[in-house]
Amino acid sequence: MPIQKLESLNYGIVCGGETLPESERVAFMLLALQQATRHAEMEAIDVLLEQWQKNGVTKEEIALRFSKFTLYVTCEPYIMCAAALSMFGLQEVYYGCANDKFGACGSILSLHTSNSGKLHRDGTSKRKGFKCTGGIMATEAINLLKSFYEQGNPNGFTTVMEQAD
Repeated sequence: MPIQKLESLNYGIVCGGETLPESERVAFMLLALQQATRHAEMEAIDVLLEQWQKNGVTKEEIALRFSKFTLYVTCEPYIMCAAALSMFGLQEVYYGCANDKFGACGSILSLHTSNSGKLHRDGTSKRKGFKCTGGIMATEAINLLKSFYEQGNPNGFTTVMEQAD
């Protein structure tokens, strides 16, 4: 899925996608992921976790760092991503366009709220919630997504129809 950026007041822009430079700051970039279940939000989180684990950052410090992060994404987080982001305890998420099919930050569900339901059989929830603001440059976000899908994902699956051409 196209674009994401993860930043913190204390750390600046620390994650932008699939490659890491020598420092913890990574440029804002397009993602063309091979797995359909890998969304930009999770890619950003994984890159940070990998960096911090290599640097010996404790679980407590990781939780504290996430609580100060803001995530910027092109499209409203999907159900799976919003639930995961809520568990990580990010401070804030901004997105461009709403997702009227699977959006989980207000369009279909509101998983960004800490009281959006229980996740465990024992009735408890690990969700911390996060502030969420949508509609930031929505027209540009929609155009970016249209362009991405019109070009096709070079790392995506080839359909039978494409093979026939």
